[in-house]
Amino acid sequence: MKTTLRHAKIELVLHTLREGEGRALLLLHGLGESAAREDARWYPAWPGPIHALDFTGHGESTIPVGGGYAAEFLMADADAALAHLGAVTLCGRGLGAYVALLLAGSRPAEVTGAILCDGPGLAGGGSQPSTPTLPGIDPSDTGPPDPFALVELARDLRPTDYALEYVRQVEAFSELDRPLTVCAVQRPEWLQAVVDAPSVAEAPLDDALAYYARL
Repeated sequence: MKTTLRHAKIELVLHTLREGEGRALLLLHGLGESAAREDARWYPAWPGPIHALDFTGHGESTIPVGGGYAAEFLMADADAALAHLGAVTLCGRGLGAYVALLLAGSRPAEVTGAILCDGPGLAGGGSQPSTPTLPGIDPSDTGPPDPFALVELARDLRPTDYALEYVRQVEAFSELDRPLTVCAVQRPEWLQAVVDAPSVAEAPLDDALAYYARL
């Protein structure tokens, strides 16, 4: 089942992978991916409903004209899904993991745990600005995924101090003892800083899902 949500001029497609009772698990995909790659059977430790969101420029969601992507814009995509679903547990891959951290810090009362996993776009453009270059984009490539999204989000910066501000927001306002769990093996600088925070746990994915499912 699919639901269309509105974020400004963007139509976002939210996929229901499994219906059920209780708090939902919201899956956030990696850079260049879509909800179409997800399967509820891959998350046996989660007993409730499972949904997956297509970010702007990905999957079946709108591809805007001219790019202009940033992780914060995708966070607003995920916030639209959060407003529709109510309280959720987030599970993000790659770029989706970074978006999950931003949303957990912005909506600590509504996000009952965020799980950060490996996937495309996890490192982004690093923690420091690099030499600017003009992106080479094929004008005949209309996506999905949007080629502007692939270029711009691959260069989107991940400053460690910025990521830690969202961790501090979670620590200050979440009622959970363990609001963030890292399952990723890859540890770019921003994620290593997050892992080193006292409120952040490390666990395999099934263990993390089982933990948040009990809350």
